[in-house]
Amino acid sequence: MSALALSVLLSLVSAVAYAAGAILQERVAADTPDRPYAPLHHGVWWAAVALNGVGALLHVVALAYGPLSLVQPLGALTIVFALPMAALFVGRRAGHTAWRGAIMAAVGLAGLLAL
Repeated sequence: MSALALSVLLSLVSAVAYAAGAILQERVAADTPDRPYAPLHHGVWWAAVALNGVGALLHVVALAYGPLSLVQPLGALTIVFALPMAALFVGRRAGHTAWRGAIMAAVGLAGLLAL
């Protein structure tokens, strides 16, 4: 596998890890009482923190194999990945506006990478 392909793969896996972490953190924040530091008492919160750490580590490693001009836009796919992942794993329905926004973000990122 070439260094560029490895960089792309690591960037995509990083974006998925960030999206999964964000979904888990949102769920814990919504389900916990309105007390300070309440989410810190949930194991799922710490799993989300670990996913964010893995995402950051993969992002840094991807930068070792590919240029910032490629890795950073692919990291922004976190926003695009979070929408279908939340629909699949949490059962949260997204409206047409959210899907349109995700598609526009993906098209914009494709255009940016094409430049």
